[in-house]
Amino acid sequence: MYKAQKLNYEYDGLVPVLSGETIFVHYEKHYKNYLNKLNNLLESIGYAFDDSIENLILNIDKIPMDIRDDVLYNAGAVLNHELYFQNMNKKDNHKPTGSLKEAIDKEYGSFENFKEQFIKEASLLIGSGYTFLVLNKDKKLQIINMANQDSPLSYGFIPIMNIDLWEHAYYLDYQNKRNEYINNFFEIVSFDKINENYEKAFK
Repeated sequence: MYKAQKLNYEYDGLVPVLSGETIFVHYEKHYKNYLNKLNNLLESIGYAFDDSIENLILNIDKIPMDIRDDVLYNAGAVLNHELYFQNMNKKDNHKPTGSLKEAIDKEYGSFENFKEQFIKEASLLIGSGYTFLVLNKDKKLQIINMANQDSPLSYGFIPIMNIDLWEHAYYLDYQNKRNEYINNFFEIVSFDKINENYEKAFK
């Protein structure tokens, strides 16, 4: 069975941007619920759990049709949440460095331009979903919105960072002020982790 990814911080480690209650409910209730559903679905078909969730999504055609949509939905939810929790940490750099900084400067002109564009795209997402920074098929950075629990992997993109825009990610702290949450997100973004994701994806 797939195991839950551990947080790199305490539940209250992202205060004041996100409260301990928000992180607790998001991680313990929402994320783990998706993980349990995925494990139960795969157990029902005798799945061997001998491959990564990424490869499960990339080879979803091997899953029986009657549960394929549910598996894809919950697998996407697990990976999207894990990326989200990973790419936040108050103790890390909140600006890109190294090769990621070079790529951002090349694609967007500057980090400030990138941040402005990311916030703009996130504010345009309608309903539930995520805004991602991905590496596209041309190995260039791209900002995309994905609805619900769709994974960028299904569309040929490699996710580098994301922000969760489902209401459960922010509503206890921000209520209807989603744009305030989006702006404050950059105060806790871990570009140490995102740079690591970028270098791994680029290779």
